[in-house]
Amino acid sequence: MAQVRTQDIVSATPVVAANPRAPGNGDGRSGTAVITRTKPRTKRPNLYRVLLLNDDYTPMEFVVHVVERFFNKSREDATRIMLHVHQNGVGECGVFTYEVAETKVTQVMDFARKHQHPLQCVMEKK
Repeated sequence: MAQVRTQDIVSATPVVAANPRAPGNGDGRSGTAVITRTKPRTKRPNLYRVLLLNDDYTPMEFVVHVVERFFNKSREDATRIMLHVHQNGVGECGVFTYEVAETKVTQVMDFARKHQHPLQCVMEKK
């Protein structure tokens, strides 16, 4: 165990500076102040809906496959989304931050072009 010498001990006594506006200086102000520390709040990122648009040429089974593969939906959920797109002209596949939504749209569009289907995928701010 190390020895502690008295010259190594640092005083823990607080040092108080003279306040020219302290009580008794005649200006009528108190000598106290409140310091508040503000905690920075992070803003939630904007969310974007990823939508599939209906067309008359892309097979329904291909749309189900796309929804399963790129949006991690079950077969039942993918079929439900595909039918919604087919009946209403547009259907939501998910809600994501901007970067994720943009990536999903690009992946779906590239996959559809690669398989020669005109399937359209877009994103819109929620």
